[in-house]
Amino acid sequence: MSVKSIGVLFVCLLLMAQAGRMQTVAIAQSPTGSKAQSATVPAPTGDPLLRLLVSKGVLTTEEAAVVLSSGTPAQQHDRLATLLKDKGLISKAEFDALKTAVSDGNTVDANATSSNSNVSAGRAPSAGGPKPVAHPSVIAAVAPIRLLPIEPQAREGLIPDLKLGSGARIKPYGFFKTSLIHDSSSPLGNDFPLPLLAADTGPSGSPEFHLKARALRLGANFEWLDPAPKTVITGRFELDFEGDFTRVSNRNISSIRSSQASVRLAWARIDRRFNDKFTGFALFGQDWAPFASSTLPNMIESTNFGGIGFGAIYQRVPQVRAGFNYNLGGSRSWKIAPEFAIVFPAFGNVPANVADQLGYGERQGADSSRPGLQGRFVLQWQLDKAAGVVPAEFIVSFEHARRTAIVTAANVPAQFRSAFPAGSDVSSDSNAYSVEMQLPTRFVTLSGKYYSGSDLRFFFGGQLLSNFNDTAGLTSTASVPSIDGASTVVFGLLNGVPSIAP
Repeated sequence: MSVKSIGVLFVCLLLMAQAGRMQTVAIAQSPTGSKAQSATVPAPTGDPLLRLLVSKGVLTTEEAAVVLSSGTPAQQHDRLATLLKDKGLISKAEFDALKTAVSDGNTVDANATSSNSNVSAGRAPSAGGPKPVAHPSVIAAVAPIRLLPIEPQAREGLIPDLKLGSGARIKPYGFFKTSLIHDSSSPLGNDFPLPLLAADTGPSGSPEFHLKARALRLGANFEWLDPAPKTVITGRFELDFEGDFTRVSNRNISSIRSSQASVRLAWARIDRRFNDKFTGFALFGQDWAPFASSTLPNMIESTNFGGIGFGAIYQRVPQVRAGFNYNLGGSRSWKIAPEFAIVFPAFGNVPANVADQLGYGERQGADSSRPGLQGRFVLQWQLDKAAGVVPAEFIVSFEHARRTAIVTAANVPAQFRSAFPAGSDVSSDSNAYSVEMQLPTRFVTLSGKYYSGSDLRFFFGGQLLSNFNDTAGLTSTASVPSIDGASTVVFGLLNGVPSIAP
């Protein structure tokens, strides 16, 4: 909120734990029968063998968590054997031998072993009652938000709530939220604070009261089991009701309570494991942008993250993205992960012509007739080796896009039509880079980013300012709207020559 704002947030009902590539938590059944929470990111603390396999890069932390959540020790044994077979680390014959050993009863129940050892040592087993729960030796500082993790998706890593006959596995998630907001001064009339509040506030500073429930968010994670054992196919769909209101009479009459559902995420992803150190992936759909979305502040308020226009840039965008992950290993589990994406070249134009923007969407990026380009490079390592502390990351990202504003022949100012008989256009580029970091330790987690670039309104940068016309040196100027109504184009004379302002 702004300095003058007071916000009270009511979280009405947590529908399900928000699953996915952020900091998800799985409930794992320990060998003693007690339930222990195991985060998908930190290394497993229960089984020394799993810790060893994770430390050597044979298993990811997510895969280890899935093994721990598989139920009884025998079921955990089967899941681990299946993972090793899928990775090509053991043959089918070795896998079958391990399964035979389990079916022959060679795997002894951990509880029975513990009970028998107590009797053989002359100690009477405890008579019922809850067994003691092992507490972690280190409680790590808050884990950073990672919307774009570099770990590959694990085969059967999704613990589904629904299984379809086709083999698809589905896990829904979401939350309900109601926000009660009072702003001591909000001259723009928004229910969230915006920069550039230099406006006429009227006689009393324009205080406002808002109450909204449209932040409801729903989503689902998907997995389809591919016949190829080293290939993983996953997907996600997520929406909320932070969209606009439709411009039709039967809804406008009640639009204060009837906002539209809008898509946040909608993608499918293919992961391929080439060996125990090298994996690649391709993603198709709308996801978080590789540029500048790797670090976000850990805050309760999800609308604009409390910093829109003032540095916390981020965005979701339609894209085709590909990359790979290479596990360098070492004592600190070094990994590198370059990614590259072609994206829709969006610029976040101010909707001056609302009717056209609702009808056609944003045009100037598409009118450039070329895609936007984005990419990032991630270096990940274990900064703090204490159990439960997630790895650190250093990220460099970039973006490039081009916009073109078109002026039709009919809209060219009369005094310039002889020079531009067919109309004209003017283009400009958006180029930017960011340097980001997340440094978690058991004591404190440091997260931050630096960015620099041009025309970043789409990413909520530059205090939401858009493009402008540089009229320096032009005389006898005349302004006309672009074909989409989102910009003005300035014609003038430069040293007597008809020109268009860049």
